[in-house]
Amino acid sequence: MTVQFSLETIEDFQYYTFTPFKEVPGVIHAFTTRRGGVSKGNFSSLNMALHVGDEPESVLDNRVRACRKIGINARDLVAGQQVHKDRVEVIRAEHKGRGADKYDLSLPETDALITNETSVPLSSYYADCVPLFLLDPVQRVIGLAHAGWRGTVLRIGEKTVQKMNRFFGTDPADCLAAIAPSIGPCCYEVDYRVITELKKGFSYWQDLVRETSSGKYRLDLWETNYRTLTDAGLKPENIITTKVCTCCHNDVFFSYRAGKGNTGRMASLIMLT
Repeated sequence: MTVQFSLETIEDFQYYTFTPFKEVPGVIHAFTTRRGGVSKGNFSSLNMALHVGDEPESVLDNRVRACRKIGINARDLVAGQQVHKDRVEVIRAEHKGRGADKYDLSLPETDALITNETSVPLSSYYADCVPLFLLDPVQRVIGLAHAGWRGTVLRIGEKTVQKMNRFFGTDPADCLAAIAPSIGPCCYEVDYRVITELKKGFSYWQDLVRETSSGKYRLDLWETNYRTLTDAGLKPENIITTKVCTCCHNDVFFSYRAGKGNTGRMASLIMLT
């Protein structure tokens, strides 16, 4: 099978891209790593998030560095205050810059963003949670969704596709999706509290977990979000799953679990031009 994603390098800045997304004209996208910034200590070096305790000046410098290299104006970024729920916000031109330089100005209680506006870059932030990229190349609509375990069991990916359909006429069969690097089933052990919630939303929940010798479970967030997207009507061949674990590779990525909660964040970035 052909690999449909790649790790790109510009000077010291490294980021992931998805081949089918690159083949659509007028789309800029990236999933950053922790490499190529100025932050120090546990946030070293390309921390992209303003809400984790890093020096704001360093974060803003990091955002400018990363965005400039891929052709985005960092001052235009739109971000949500991610709260592990399932609110999907439709982004218009007047939202440009919300959360770009002040976390308090990010869209409240918002874990997914969609737009058909050009020159309005969407952003979201990660350290183990699942980044979902969405692209409708027919109606020219883009989306990002932040899927931790709570967002995953709330089917935020499916709800984002449904909102793209409702507001912009997206046919799920046309939609492309990418599941970017995030914590894998190799490292993501959960207790019965999580499994109880998983059972509520997934009749096939047993396909998504593996019980461990300690009586806990290894949850496969990649497969769960993949199945959520196919349930939404996406074609399996239009979904890219990188299957790169952020916890295993915490030299390349920030990992909340590996860093015991004290770490930076990568960013998902996407914009129509």
